[in-house]
Amino acid sequence: MRVTSSMYYNNLFGNSNNKLSKELFDVNRQIASGLKIQYAKDDVGVFVETMRLDNEVTALAQVKKSVESGYKFSDQSDVTLNEFTDSVQRMRTLFVQATNGTNDEISLNAITAELRGIEKNLIGLANTSINGQYLFSGSAVDTKPISDDGTYNGNDISMNAFLGSNNQQQYNITGAELFLGEEVLNKRQITTNVTNNNLLANYPLLQASSEDAASALTPSSTIRQLMGDTDNVVDSVDKHYFYIRGTASDGTSFKNKIAMNDTQSVQELLSNIGNLYGNTANLKVVNVSMNDSGQIVVEDKQKGSSKLDFHMVGAVDFSGGAAANVSDIDDLDVGQSNFAELINPTLPLPTNPNLFVKEFVKSGFKSATGAATNIEGLVYDRTTFSQNGSKLSSNIAQVVKEDNSFATNSTKLSEVFSGTLDTKVLKLEGLQVDGITPYDVDINLLDAGSTFSYGGNTYDIFDVGGNSVAANDVSYKQLMDIVNMAVTGELPATGVNTPTEFHNQTKAATLLGDTFLSYDGKIQFGEKDAAYTQATLSIYDSSSDIFSVGVGSSVGSSATFNANNALTITDPKTDFFKSIDQVITAVEEYKNSPDASSGSPRNVGMQNSLEIIDDLMGHVTRAHTSVGAQSNTLSTALERTQILEISTMSLRSSTVDTDLAEASLRLTQLTLNYEAMLSTVGRVSKLSLVNYL
Repeated sequence: MRVTSSMYYNNLFGNSNNKLSKELFDVNRQIASGLKIQYAKDDVGVFVETMRLDNEVTALAQVKKSVESGYKFSDQSDVTLNEFTDSVQRMRTLFVQATNGTNDEISLNAITAELRGIEKNLIGLANTSINGQYLFSGSAVDTKPISDDGTYNGNDISMNAFLGSNNQQQYNITGAELFLGEEVLNKRQITTNVTNNNLLANYPLLQASSEDAASALTPSSTIRQLMGDTDNVVDSVDKHYFYIRGTASDGTSFKNKIAMNDTQSVQELLSNIGNLYGNTANLKVVNVSMNDSGQIVVEDKQKGSSKLDFHMVGAVDFSGGAAANVSDIDDLDVGQSNFAELINPTLPLPTNPNLFVKEFVKSGFKSATGAATNIEGLVYDRTTFSQNGSKLSSNIAQVVKEDNSFATNSTKLSEVFSGTLDTKVLKLEGLQVDGITPYDVDINLLDAGSTFSYGGNTYDIFDVGGNSVAANDVSYKQLMDIVNMAVTGELPATGVNTPTEFHNQTKAATLLGDTFLSYDGKIQFGEKDAAYTQATLSIYDSSSDIFSVGVGSSVGSSATFNANNALTITDPKTDFFKSIDQVITAVEEYKNSPDASSGSPRNVGMQNSLEIIDDLMGHVTRAHTSVGAQSNTLSTALERTQILEISTMSLRSSTVDTDLAEASLRLTQLTLNYEAMLSTVGRVSKLSLVNYL
């Protein structure tokens, strides 16, 4: 076969030209775009790897943004808590100065002024914001966390930064944790608030020995010195009776009447009190002691429980009769509570000159009916809620026995109350919102179906499904619905006992008032559209005043909502600003120890305030440590994310980006090849033309 010029041209130039032109075009495009490929068809493997790396870079960018935002938030919280901790430390220093016993009122006033200034600064720090977001409001970042009165308004929801697949890190600390958090390692400690001295010290005619002249009361003092006497005879018969009520660490309540004689010691009384809580010869569940002011202090040995409570009244019939030994503690109200007046020969004899009743706890509460009692300390849980503006508030937190958490609407009464609830009766008493109309409602807790009654009529307690509710299933929401109906006067119509009527009246009552559980587990009633409520409210166990006949223990009140109880010194649960206000008030009132005779009867005093401040300081320090750990974790995560981002971008670049040096060399090589091909084709073409001619 003859090789023609066209065949030579097509083989030498046509194919090579197309190939070299394409390669030159590709390399020029790579240099111009900086990318190895433009479309998936150019190189499927490179395209797939590039897309994977692009997704990785995008994810890392999102992680980086999330971590950076979280780190800024956490770091600002850390900075704020530095100043917060310094302020609390300064407050502690001032309390040490206040309690050293050398300050006059002018000095204490100066200390108080600085303490109040620090308190305002702490509230300001608690309300710190960054970029319009409050640091300590939980997820409610647009809500100011602390009101001027110290109330927390945020929530307990944490916010998390995204660190990667199934990996998050909290970057905030909620105010619920910082200001209301719980220290599970703390032990609850409570104290009575009536100062006790040796009652025989100032009455030489009653002294049986020189030891009776000592004014201080100690655990080694006798019951006669604690309770006094009207003659110089030391009796060996039991004539002193102590009516004790309380709640143990596990939420179990108790009542007991203890009989003692003149010769027994205060320490024996303290031991008997400890036994009521469950102390044995081999195991102590509480420590019961007496401080320098003669007040009884009970400390829980169990950590993390907020249930411990205590109340005691002492009674003695100096005539040796049985007037001090009663089954209904109200019968002691006819006695005399001022020992000095009882034995003062210049004063007229009281109605019952031999019955002396000694108070150990006083709180300034009124009785359930609102009537003044002769002896305030007799009243324990049949007390009216405190009134502040349009609100009525209880002082006993409703704490779940199992986990020490505060009760909520859905919490069942049986989860908080002690003992069996079947046949228990809760009393609701007070005045309706008009301030005139009284109400008296019995809530009957029954396994067969709980009811409530008033005006001689009985009504079922219905759930949302229209069913009657058994005793152990009654919830706080159902209890508060009945309270709200009673206080507002929106009770079911006479004789109408249907689910519809019950729920309709429940809704009608909400138009006038609202009964709810506060942030710290206490029942509150708020009258709507009123700046000041005239309503009064008391909720208590109907058998709270009854002690067993004779001397012996019995089950205590199944439920306690408001009480003339012992004061809290320390507790696992924290209420930061409420505690701060309390301890500053102790300095304002120059109160060294709990003393119901002056100032705020429920203030714990400066001596106990130091312990409260130390607990608050420890709580804030632990919270600060947690924030520091968060910041460190976020900082490390940010550094790691930045490194991963750079590494991934480098890998992507090596996968899809053009190496300009390599591409330039490739372009030069292809250009030379193309020029060589053209030169060869040109020479061959000349030869062919000569041959042709």
